[in-house]
Amino acid sequence: MTTRGSRSEKVKRIFQQFDGNRDGGLSREEMSALVVAVNPRVKFSDEQISAILDEVFRTYAEFIDGDKGLTFDGLLRTYDDGAGDVDRDFDALGIEFNADESKGGSEASSSSITDERAVEAQKQQRTAAWAVSPNHGIVFDETWKLVDDLEILVKRLKSKQEKDGKLKVDNNNNVDAFSDAGWSRELGPSSDISDKRIYWEESSHDYAVFVKELGVLRSKADGARSREEAFDGHMAIGRVLYEHQLFKEALVSFKRACELQPMDVRPHFKAGNCLYVLGRYKESKDEFLLALEAAESGGNQWAYLLPQIYVNLGISLEGEGMVLSACEYYREAAILCPTHYRALKLLGSALFGVGEYRAAVKALEEAIYLKPDYADAHCDLASSLHAMGEDERAIEVFQRAIDLKPGHVDALYNLGGLYMDLGRFQRASEMYTRVLAVWPNHWRAQLNKAVSLLGAGETEEAKRALKEALKMTNRVELHDAVSHLKQLQKKKVKKGNSANEEGPFIVVEPSKFKTVGEKTTLRPDLAIALQIRAFQRVTRLWKCDVEALRREMRDNDVPVSYSGNGVPTKSIRRPNLEEILRRLLDVLKPETFQGAIKAINEKILSVLDDSGSGRVDLGMFYAVIAPLCGGHPDKRKRVAFDALLWKPENAGSSQITKMEAVKYIKLLRAIYIPSQGMSEMLEVHGETDDTSTVTFNQFLEMYDDSEWGFGIMSTVFKLETRDRNRHGNQVCSVCRYPIIGSRYKEVKTGFSLCNQCYSEGKIPPTFKQQEEYKFREYGSEVEAMKAKCICFSMQSHKKPIAT
Repeated sequence: MTTRGSRSEKVKRIFQQFDGNRDGGLSREEMSALVVAVNPRVKFSDEQISAILDEVFRTYAEFIDGDKGLTFDGLLRTYDDGAGDVDRDFDALGIEFNADESKGGSEASSSSITDERAVEAQKQQRTAAWAVSPNHGIVFDETWKLVDDLEILVKRLKSKQEKDGKLKVDNNNNVDAFSDAGWSRELGPSSDISDKRIYWEESSHDYAVFVKELGVLRSKADGARSREEAFDGHMAIGRVLYEHQLFKEALVSFKRACELQPMDVRPHFKAGNCLYVLGRYKESKDEFLLALEAAESGGNQWAYLLPQIYVNLGISLEGEGMVLSACEYYREAAILCPTHYRALKLLGSALFGVGEYRAAVKALEEAIYLKPDYADAHCDLASSLHAMGEDERAIEVFQRAIDLKPGHVDALYNLGGLYMDLGRFQRASEMYTRVLAVWPNHWRAQLNKAVSLLGAGETEEAKRALKEALKMTNRVELHDAVSHLKQLQKKKVKKGNSANEEGPFIVVEPSKFKTVGEKTTLRPDLAIALQIRAFQRVTRLWKCDVEALRREMRDNDVPVSYSGNGVPTKSIRRPNLEEILRRLLDVLKPETFQGAIKAINEKILSVLDDSGSGRVDLGMFYAVIAPLCGGHPDKRKRVAFDALLWKPENAGSSQITKMEAVKYIKLLRAIYIPSQGMSEMLEVHGETDDTSTVTFNQFLEMYDDSEWGFGIMSTVFKLETRDRNRHGNQVCSVCRYPIIGSRYKEVKTGFSLCNQCYSEGKIPPTFKQQEEYKFREYGSEVEAMKAKCICFSMQSHKKPIAT
């Protein structure tokens, strides 16, 4: 240890070096120069310097000599209190000192580390900005030794891995997923991390040696004289490791710190940060919840950190796909700190993610008002405006985001999509080209570039772009797109230079479409069923077996509450409903689940929560989604009926009221067949005040009614079983895409249509003269071949027998 005499002498030499006017005090300017000089590797902002000086001058006010500033005794006291390390600062400044005056220098953990420390002391400063924070920096002198030794171990590991080519650096990866610098210097990640991501080779021998030596340092921290000093040691070790992106090892240290002081916010928060970066989102959320609990129980001590905790908790929930829940925490952060532009931006982005566009625009505009150069907020604001149909304004805002950050991939990609929607294909192609310049292997941008080139009439360029996309991924939709281009090319060749060239299709009125055979779906029914099937696929509800709904009702009961009219109900808040859906759809990836929640929120919750209370009748929700879940159609109907029985007013009964059954059917139609159902909700068909009850069989009759019920589900189920069926080389005569699902063949002329073109009434212009069109539906080519064989057989029987 440095003796008090040599320590005092070193502080005196430091004081004299920065007391430029020799007035016996360090002014704010002189103290600022001192802080910067002893931390040469740290780039302080003016706000950070000002905050540090404010804290020092406030804490050591008794040592402030008027305008002169901090006296020598005051500077000595700051070092005595652990706000800085005399030896480290002295070495960093390169001041020469007589060896005899500095006997008993710091002990080293090993002779090799001692030698390396002597060499490194004057080359670089070995701690980060968090260590000089008066409130949350290093407290004990012994901890500085651990930090110094650890910095040397990390540098040794980095040097060896760089030499062996094992260290990988990704300059495009931003792991700074949390709040912007300035909101909490202590708990926010280092600004160094946001520049590049470092990937250490953890399976190497060098790394194993490093972990072993790190264990020695951790043992020293555990052997400290007090629990507080051990906590200080493990926190410092964890933060150094975090700065160097050794996240797994940092997590071990923060977890140990949590054990030492369970009610301290900092180790839980830092552990949550590590877990998030490691992709362990659920564990990250749990740590942030512990940090929140500690902050709320700690009174005013941690109150200023609550907005930061709420923000990071929301980000972790988004990592799990829980966007509705994330919105709740972002709102809390924005309420506690109205100037927290990061919280407002994240709230706006999350609201956009669940389809609440007007609320998203409001939050994002507030974030931009607070931080006008916030490129990400401009990008999401433009996306929200586009979703609301304000396309010209959206283009301006996208362009502003690109001006602020020319390589903003999301802004470029989304602006390309907007131009595509507007039919400005050449401009769209330019945007996708700029995306690929920043992110060369972005296969979606490459595919969309091909589509936009095709729209612009540049077929050859589109084919080249598609081939490039195929090199990036082998997805089946790309192969379909290539086949489509080939079909279009063949069609173009056949047309030649015909003067009477017409469009690719004409739309025929529904009355001209006739069906052959009872199994052929009517055109209007198919149009509705395709919309329901599209929603079913986006939400992935078919991946949830309907029996899981039954188990959810049986195992997780919900307290009964009372609505405004006094009717008992099992209602639940939207974020809590999201948790249930996460359990039911646990097989989905987070980004897929986010898409499912958006669709459910827009289509179902907006109808069930028409009052805007934020609460939903859970029994009715289960009944509404049951028809779209996986399982036999009969099981789905049974579970829907059971969900209505699960409602408090039907408890213990085997029947539901007719009024409840009618209300359910009308809700189904309002949600899934809005063109017909919404008007029916205003004028419910039947006796709505009828108190009679219906059995399950009577419920089935109401449900299967094709005119007033939900009989359309039989057509949806047909789509479910066929939507992967391919028909060999058969292509749609209108869109020229390979036919997938059912094939609709016009029996007189022989042309075939896919599901989509048949539902939209499109036919090739060649056959526009017909009075009517008769279609037969084939679920597969096997069916088509059977029908063909039967036809030949019937024709052969009609021939006269030879005599």
